[in-house]
Order: sequence, then structure tokens, then C-alpha cells
Amino acid sequence: MNHTMSAKSASDLHQVSDRLAHNALRNVNERLIELVLFAAAAVSVLTTVGIVYVLVSESIHFFQNVSIVDFLTDNQWTPLFDDAHYGIMVLISGTLVSSGVALAVAIPMGTIIAIYLSEFANPKVREVAKPVLELLGGIPTIVFGYFALLIVTPLLQKIFPELPGFSLLSAGLVMGIMIVPYIASLSEDAMRAVPMSMREGSYAMGATKLYTAIHVVVPAAVSGLAASYILGISRAVGETMILAVAAGMQPNLTWNPMEPAATITSYIVQVALGDLPHGSIGYQTIFAAGLTLLLITLVFNIIGQWLRRRYREAY
Repeated sequence: MNHTMSAKSASDLHQVSDRLAHNALRNVNERLIELVLFAAAAVSVLTTVGIVYVLVSESIHFFQNVSIVDFLTDNQWTPLFDDAHYGIMVLISGTLVSSGVALAVAIPMGTIIAIYLSEFANPKVREVAKPVLELLGGIPTIVFGYFALLIVTPLLQKIFPELPGFSLLSAGLVMGIMIVPYIASLSEDAMRAVPMSMREGSYAMGATKLYTAIHVVVPAAVSGLAASYILGISRAVGETMILAVAAGMQPNLTWNPMEPAATITSYIVQVALGDLPHGSIGYQTIFAAGLTLLLITLVFNIIGQWLRRRYREAY
């Protein structure tokens, strides 16, 4: 009997040992997974820090030679000429005008498409429309640029005969079409995440499907909508090839979308393709312009977060 009890005790100890070893192995695996996730997050943060460091450090050298007052107030941008001027407002105006035209197209159209797909489309239509939208978002931007130059601009010239061959209007319209899939897809996902109970409660009160979509679903999905709009703004401000091809790349201080102009990104491309020596003032202008673009994007993100909080408090 003692022999039987000893064997049972040894078996119990062996099971406990196996269980402890299994728990220890599981803890090691969890630690490894946590380490991998932390490393992935750290890469994103360190990349952002590195980009900011390069932009700031190079911009400091630029502003040691160029007054920041002239940089912000001069109405000419000719850094590559003998009579050099460094008025960044020339590039900012082109960036804001083209982005404004693009967002005037993308935000309403993307939101309407999202409402339709989320609230009105049957599953078969949704299954076809979503991949088509994602395919549209995957088209290279250089293709959109030549589409704007060769198709959209001639069509606009039939409506506006005085429209030049290069214009912010043509580039902005096509850029807005390009951004639509991003806004529509994210907004539709946010609306579908709204609990069905909220819709049913609205229907029980006698509301129509359209009223429920606009006054119940959209406010409830405001967080996701704001995220999609912020992404659209960032995409518009940072777009390069469409503007480089269709907007003209002419440094022109204008708020008229029917004129050609240069944007911050198109200027960076123009200089990056040149033969300016590293460390020259002309070369350093791309870092000052890049830092300005980063600050503009940051301001739009802050405004978007503030509007989202205020809108959520209102509802």
C-alpha cells in the first residue's frame, strides 16, 4: 500500500512539474509576443522622431541664413534664382487651395457612399462596391496625374475656356476622386460598427431610414468619420505626383484654383531631381518646406481631434 501511495505521489508531482513547465513556457511565449509588439510600436515612434530630428536640424541651418520673418511674409519663392526669395506662403497657398478643392469633392462624396453602403445597399452590392473602392485607392498617383492633365483639364476647358493647361482646379478634382476610397471605406466601417439597437430604437419612434442614418448613425460614428476625414486631409496635403503633373509647379502666390501654382510637395520633388550640392541654401529649403508641411498636417490633426471631442460632447 505504501508502494502504491508513493507511486501516486510521484505521479502527482510529475503532473505538477509538467504543468509548471507548461506555464513557464507560456509565460516566455507571452513575453516574446509582448517584446515583438513593443518593438513594432517603437519602430513607428523612432521613425517619427528621426524624421522630425532631420527636418528640424537641417531647418536650423537654413534659418541661420534666412530670416524666419522673410520666410513667413515674403510673397515670392525663388530660392534657385540669383535674386533669391524664400516666401513659403507661395507654396502654402497652392497646397491649401488644391487640398481645399480635393476635400470639397472627397468628403461629401465619400460620406454619401459610406451612408449608402452601410444603411441602404444590399449585401451583394456591398460585396462588389467595397473591392472596387479599394481598387480605386490602389491606382498609382502618377496615373491620376496624367488623367487630370489629359482628360479632366480639356473637359474643364470646355466649361471654362480661359482655364490654362495647368491648374490647381484640375489637380484638386482628381485628387479628391483619389481620396474618396479612403474616406468611404473608413466611414462605412465606422457606421457598420454602430449597434443595431440604436437603429431599431429610432425605427420604433417612427423615424425613416434616411433620418436614422443621418441623425442617429452618423453622430454615433463620429469618431470613425473624424478619423477618415483627418486621413483624407493628410492625404491631400501630402499628395505629390498629381500636383507635379497637372498643377504646373509654378511658384505663384494665388488663392484662385483656376491658376497654376506650386505646392510644398511638388517643390520638394523638383529640387530632389536637381543637382544642388548638399548643404547649400537651395538644398536646405526642402527641409524647411518639409517642416512646414509637417506642422500644417499637425495643425489639421489637432483641429480634427478638437472638433471630434466637441461634436461628441454635443451628442
